[in-house]
Amino acid sequence: ENLPPTRDNDVKVQVRACALSWIDTKLLSEVKLQKELLPVGREISGVVLEVGRKVTFFQPDDEVVGILPLDSEESGLCEVILVHEHYLVRKPEKVCWVEAAGTVRDGVRAYTALHYLSQVSPGKTVLVMDGASPFGTIAIQLAQHRGARVISTAYSLEDKQYLERLRPPVARVIDVSNGKIDVAESCLEETGGLGVDIVLDAGVKLYSAEDESTSKSRLLPHKHDIITLLGVGGRWITTEKYLQLDPPDSHSLFLKGATVSFLNDEIWNLSNIQQGKYLYILSDETSDILFHFRPQLDEPIPLYEAKVSMEIVQKNEARKRQVIQF
Repeated sequence: ENLPPTRDNDVKVQVRACALSWIDTKLLSEVKLQKELLPVGREISGVVLEVGRKVTFFQPDDEVVGILPLDSEESGLCEVILVHEHYLVRKPEKVCWVEAAGTVRDGVRAYTALHYLSQVSPGKTVLVMDGASPFGTIAIQLAQHRGARVISTAYSLEDKQYLERLRPPVARVIDVSNGKIDVAESCLEETGGLGVDIVLDAGVKLYSAEDESTSKSRLLPHKHDIITLLGVGGRWITTEKYLQLDPPDSHSLFLKGATVSFLNDEIWNLSNIQQGKYLYILSDETSDILFHFRPQLDEPIPLYEAKVSMEIVQKNEARKRQVIQF
């Protein structure tokens, strides 16, 4: 209601679908964007209704998809929204609204991890932890698309069965649900003792005596396991923002010439100088990932159920990507 006038570089979009993702309130406070009320839903797909005077990328009736910036004042859960043109790209015709909105964030994360942080290429071996998660599913398919051989871990029998049904097939699915399988040993066995080239983790245990109150924390590998299974020149891409490496850990990485990189998919939004790369990722990713790959989505959710769904997402209890359909 009462949308402000369309500014020169703004695009007015009629939202058709909006995906819900976890809000990192700690990050927002660190970059001074923490507010009493935070907009919910940043991944949107929709139709362009109107464009500003200086907009060059779009015109009315174009179908678009994108991620609202971190400092967005508006929620994607609106029927009509104003977005700067640099946060949107064209949606491929054959991709439905729900799939477009539900895949764009995981696509950017996977592309950032596998291209900018680890340079995946044919013949490499990639270990994707928790491959049945929305991010893991896209990462597996992107790695395979680039010619890599993929190993993945499964947190439950259902996850294992899902991963075994993927086509092309994953080289090996390691079921860690009972806590008895050694991930490092399995990976070394699968690679003939050479180790894997790239590891994408889904969190790690930092200490043996760490609180294991949640079932998921018991399934996470220890940081020593990941260092052990890395090959020479290997790259460990971690989502663990408080990762601490002790001198023996660093020494092991030094001996292997291996590196550790941190996956923060908001980096493109946090630096204006990266806008060109970000747009390249979005455009390449939407024409490539969204067109070729199958995302891990839940059934589309009506708007009146958005509040309940968001509470589940914020508690990290959703195993599939939640998308609101208008």
